[in-house]
Amino acid sequence: MKSHTAEQVESRALPELVTAAEQALPHQVNALQRARAFAEPLIAGEVLDTGENTLAHADAVAAILKSMGGSEAMQAASYLVYASPHLNKPQEVIAKAFGESYAALAVETTKLVRIQQQARGAEHFLEDPRVQTENVRKMLLGFSRDLRVILLRLASRLQTLRYYAATKQPTPPAVAREALQVFAPLANRLGIWQLKWEMEDLAFRFLEPDTYKQVARWLDEKRVEREDYVDHMRRRLESELRAQGIHALVYGRPKHIYSIVKKMRGKSLGFDQVLDVRALRVIVPDVKDCYAALDWVHSRLTPVLEEFDDYIAKPKPNGYQSLHTIVRDPAGRPIEIQIRTQAMHEHAEHGVAAHWAYKEAGQKGYAGVSASSEYDSKIAVLRQLLAWERDLSGSEAGLFEDRIYVLTPQASIVELPKGSTPVDFAYTVHTSLGHRCRGARIDGVMVPLNTPLANGQTVEIVAAKEGGPSRDWLNPELGFLASNRGRTKVRAWFNEQQRHETVARGRELVERLLQREGKTALKLEDLAGRLGFKSAEDLFAVVGKDEFSLRTIETLLHPPEPAPSEDEVLLAKKSKPTAAKSNKGGVLVVGVDSLMTQLAKCCKPAPPDAISGFVTRGKGVSIHRRDCANFRELAGRDPERVIEVEWGRPKGGEPLVYPVDIAIVANDRQGLLRDISEVFAKEKMNVIGVQTQSVKGTAWMTFTVEVADSQRLGKVLSIVRDVGGVESARRR
Repeated sequence: MKSHTAEQVESRALPELVTAAEQALPHQVNALQRARAFAEPLIAGEVLDTGENTLAHADAVAAILKSMGGSEAMQAASYLVYASPHLNKPQEVIAKAFGESYAALAVETTKLVRIQQQARGAEHFLEDPRVQTENVRKMLLGFSRDLRVILLRLASRLQTLRYYAATKQPTPPAVAREALQVFAPLANRLGIWQLKWEMEDLAFRFLEPDTYKQVARWLDEKRVEREDYVDHMRRRLESELRAQGIHALVYGRPKHIYSIVKKMRGKSLGFDQVLDVRALRVIVPDVKDCYAALDWVHSRLTPVLEEFDDYIAKPKPNGYQSLHTIVRDPAGRPIEIQIRTQAMHEHAEHGVAAHWAYKEAGQKGYAGVSASSEYDSKIAVLRQLLAWERDLSGSEAGLFEDRIYVLTPQASIVELPKGSTPVDFAYTVHTSLGHRCRGARIDGVMVPLNTPLANGQTVEIVAAKEGGPSRDWLNPELGFLASNRGRTKVRAWFNEQQRHETVARGRELVERLLQREGKTALKLEDLAGRLGFKSAEDLFAVVGKDEFSLRTIETLLHPPEPAPSEDEVLLAKKSKPTAAKSNKGGVLVVGVDSLMTQLAKCCKPAPPDAISGFVTRGKGVSIHRRDCANFRELAGRDPERVIEVEWGRPKGGEPLVYPVDIAIVANDRQGLLRDISEVFAKEKMNVIGVQTQSVKGTAWMTFTVEVADSQRLGKVLSIVRDVGGVESARRR
């Protein structure tokens, strides 16, 4: 029976991966020979920055594309890419000789090469090189709408790594890191496994040569024995499964050095503990055969139960499905076996889901499983494009055209929405730079600030030392801003400017009032605190917006006439009641001549509240509401100090006013304080104090108002409750 290796399986699939990408290249007779002849005079004597001869590099890239199944048209394109930088007008010259499609490919690929070179040189500008790596990865996705560009770059990077390996010269860490962290994952997601494995092993060999050599020695020590064992197990498994009526194809699955090291580090294993150095893959017709094959394997060999994974019943987030198990033979040697259907194998190996499945799943992605991020969603679509570009080239041709990637002068990559301008770019780099933006250069040329940017351009902002944005930038018809971030930053700047103007107006009004009242010595912060504001600026803001009456400040500056000084008062003596005499505060103390009284601050009584008196030491009689919790506690502790009092009329017959606290809870909003204050003003109820506090969108407010009759409060409170946003209003 003929042996099949994993490489043979993948090599049959690779032409399918590149066919779709090269459809846009027109077939031309002798295109490969003509392209090489065209490029040779331009690049035969040139060298790349790696030191490799440019023509030799182009020859090698063409050979790699051929090994992937690429047509002569794709191979021809590799020569035109490297000839492009040596032409004065590459777009025109290549288009005339080979057509617009070849010209666009050469120019786009050359642009991407230049950006990558600049990005690698910018790593030392960044505190975290991982940020730049992620930016390069995103940039590659930005260029991936022309899949030919990506395939050419993958082949070129693999050749660069091969060149460094062959010449044994030191490899720049940035080149190896980019290959390992950007290009190899991209090849993996595209299903181009032979590129992925070789690129990973070479890059790892350059970055960690000692570790690479150690693992290579471990593998080489028993390579022949291991390969013979895997081939024996492959033939045995395939034969016995077929004898059970399961039509199975079994392949050896080689392990690569980098994947072994990743597993050792990820699970803290020694080399002898890596159980899947020997590996087989079983391909069967349908799902029931997968479980039948698994049952047979587990019945004949000893399963390592903790190493079993059923990705058919529970697919991975990207839709991957397969059965993974590790078993031991009678000698105790472990071998990994993966079991899947041909359809699962196509998805896993090629990174391609069925076109109809994608259409039906929509945003849910493959196998009805949601992609974990927008990045993964784009990758899923990219995989679709590679295998099904002919079907998708119509309505979904612009799948990656929502973002662009441009460079700072230091070659850091900036991601922007399509249609962004230099102003958007400035705000993305830094808010301050956006505010001070006054001009821009694109690739060294001055341009208007509303010029749309394109992929790969270098943008430099001309900024003033200080200043702010223009209101024109918020006019959508003028096209200065395409990003939500930019528009939000500009609006925030103007809102802050308006607040400054409002605060300045409020400050002027308050200071003018204090001058008029002769109170300029009063500290503004103290004044704001007495009015219930956290800072003077908060007071100025509401005054400037006409949400706080200056009359309230006047009332604070001219409080009601204080009670006379308090001499020590003798405790009331029990005696025969005499005519009650009216106190100046409007309270009659029964049975005692002219005792000084004061209204308790804890409950602030007002007529016609039921009241009682409590004789204090040194401060006269304190008048409380009878339902006051403090009074009940005092009376319970010292009942002999309780004295009978009642409301009376002051001399002269003029009604007295009494301070009363009103507690209000409301949903905080602009203008709330003004609306509530207007209610009190219309009801001719003087506000002598306000305290406000806002916590998580809820305003807690206490108004102190003057009333002659507390019964009027009921009407006023009902009106306050009707104010928009007010949840409750009650007397404290």
